Amino acid sequence: MNKIKVFFSDKMTAETRSFSPSAGKPSRVVSSWSKFVQSNQIEVVEPNPVSIEQIKFAHQPEYVDGIFSLLIKNGFRNHDQSVADSLPYTSGAMLSAAREALKNQRVAVAPCSGFHHATWNAADGFCTFNGLMITALTLKNEGLISKLGIVDFDMHMGNGTEHIINYLSLDWVEHFSAGYHFDRPEHADDFLNSISWITGMMKDCDLVLYQAGADPHIDDPLGGFLTTRQLFQRDQLVFSHLSALNIPVAWNLAGGYQDDFNKVLEIHENTMRACIAKYARDD
Repeated sequence: MNKIKVFFSDKMTAETRSFSPSAGKPSRVVSSWSKFVQSNQIEVVEPNPVSIEQIKFAHQPEYVDGIFSLLIKNGFRNHDQSVADSLPYTSGAMLSAAREALKNQRVAVAPCSGFHHATWNAADGFCTFNGLMITALTLKNEGLISKLGIVDFDMHMGNGTEHIINYLSLDWVEHFSAGYHFDRPEHADDFLNSISWITGMMKDCDLVLYQAGADPHIDDPLGGFLTTRQLFQRDQLVFSHLSALNIPVAWNLAGGYQDDFNKVLEIHENTMRACIAKYARDD
């Protein structure tokens, strides 16, 4: 069996006492995935943190320095040292997963979130640094990719990602954010039917970064338009289509604000189940 590598460190986790659970999500999600470790379907691997220089590929240097010196508020609107300490590891998990996916030409996982609202020079919406764009620019600068795709299936618009792409004129990044197009239950069927077309947009990409958001759930207070079953179907379709196109994928978590966090964990478990069904098999 081809075990799926999950890049996780306790250093990725911070406690912010915020409405958003994202800073504390990595450890809770990986704990809930212990069954997949025990069944030898996934392997948890320590990620390498990104450097300050790599973060500055995607963000204004003065902004980055202000975050780490605690002079600028982070995405949770505070100056918490534990959040600053976690940031190199959350983006590092995304970059480590991307490197692994390029290496194995299949898939890898970064169980973290808090990326797509962070712009070139500002935090927003519980996002401080844009790990998607840090990953993209690091890989590009190292000559490991020519074109990269981002499939963002969070409930909300990836405005920070779009801002960085436009600010730096990155015409080699193919970005699709479902939040710009789908947001009501009557959109569910159209959304699911469009996934073939959306993934087809990535056909020339060397790698896709997939944000598997939990907040499109119909019961999410900041969502939502998809049922649990439809979210599972979403993930099955994404992995099936990208696999058929022979495009490696590194996926991460996004969103998920339900009071009963077990429902969020169930959504993230289903994404992993869909991933295992497609990729954790002998060729």
